[in-house]
Amino acid sequence: MKPNYRRCISCRKVAPKEAFWRIVKLYPSDRVQLDTGMGRSAYLCPEASCLKMAQKKNRLGRSLKAAVPPELYSTLGQRLPLIDRSDRPPANPTP
Repeated sequence: MKPNYRRCISCRKVAPKEAFWRIVKLYPSDRVQLDTGMGRSAYLCPEASCLKMAQKKNRLGRSLKAAVPPELYSTLGQRLPLIDRSDRPPANPTP
C-alpha cells in the first residue's frame, strides 16, 4: 500500500502522516484533542519552530475552524524531542 501523505499547517512540508502530530476537532462536540477521534484534522510537524508559528498565527484554530485551548499547545510543547529543546535554557543550571 502507498503511504498516506499529509501537509504541515505551519511549514507546509509534505510527509507520511506518521511523521506529524494530529490535532482533531471532534464531531459533533467541536472539542479539540490530540491524536484520536473522528472529525476535522490538522497536522503539525513535531518541531519547536512549527509549534511556535502555529500558535503565534493561530494556524490550528483557522485550520480546524474552532478555538484551540492553550493547554493543547503546552501538551505539544512537552512532546517535543530533546533535540528541539536544546535551544531553551536549562531548567536548573549548575555553576
